[in-house]
Parts: sequence; C-alpha cells; structure tokens
Amino acid sequence: MPDRVTVDVKGEGTRELEFAALECDGDAPTYADALAAVDLSPHEVSVLVDGRPVPEDQPIDAERMTVLRLIKGG
Repeated sequence: MPDRVTVDVKGEGTRELEFAALECDGDAPTYADALAAVDLSPHEVSVLVDGRPVPEDQPIDAERMTVLRLIKGG
C-alpha cells in the first residue's frame, strides 16, 4: 500500500494526499476518504484507477486515482 495518493480531478486539477492526513476509522484509508479530503462526494463522481472504476469503500491500493464528475452545476 502506498503512503500517498495523487488525486486527479479531471478538468479541475491534481492534489497529493498523504495517508496520515486522511481521516478514516482506524482502518486503511478508502477512496471515499480521499474524496472527502478534496471536498467531493462519492454520489457526484466516479473514481477510476488505471482506467477502471473502483468502489469508493475499497481501501486505496494505487498511487494515482482519477476522479470524473458526474454532476456539475449549471
């Protein structure tokens, strides 16, 4: 398991997150924890790792995740 993850929110930029800074319930941080750290809800995005969707409740097991917004205000 990596100790940090790069979160690439398509069209909005990239952020580096340290696992130690992610709020989680004592377990390994999940993709939902990373989304919360960048102020996104799992209900408004899809998380991709290596081009494939991953469940937000899965522990982070990659160094980079891509986030696609499903809903955008207008």
